Amino acid sequence: MRWLSAALIALLIVLQYPLWLGKGGWLRVWDVARQLEQQKESNRTLEVRNAGLDAEVRDLKQGYDAIEERARFELGMIRQDEVFVQIPEKMPGKTASPAESGGVKQKE
Repeated sequence: MRWLSAALIALLIVLQYPLWLGKGGWLRVWDVARQLEQQKESNRTLEVRNAGLDAEVRDLKQGYDAIEERARFELGMIRQDEVFVQIPEKMPGKTASPAESGGVKQKE
């Protein structure tokens, strides 16, 4: 009877091994599920970025407002007869006098 109990316990262990540690076992399933959740989060982030880029492309194709905005902020361009004022940031620990703080630039 003792050898029967030992044989059944050994059989149980042999049957449980593939379930937990085998190629398609629970540990592998949990690992793949974790990787799937990480990939879904990455996809969500990329979808938001792509939607923003798509909206930007549509704006650039439809009108001049987006092109003008890019020209102003990225290239520093201004319209004809427009006044451009630049205020420099103060350096920490240094106070600038009105003469040093820069003036008003005007393009004509």
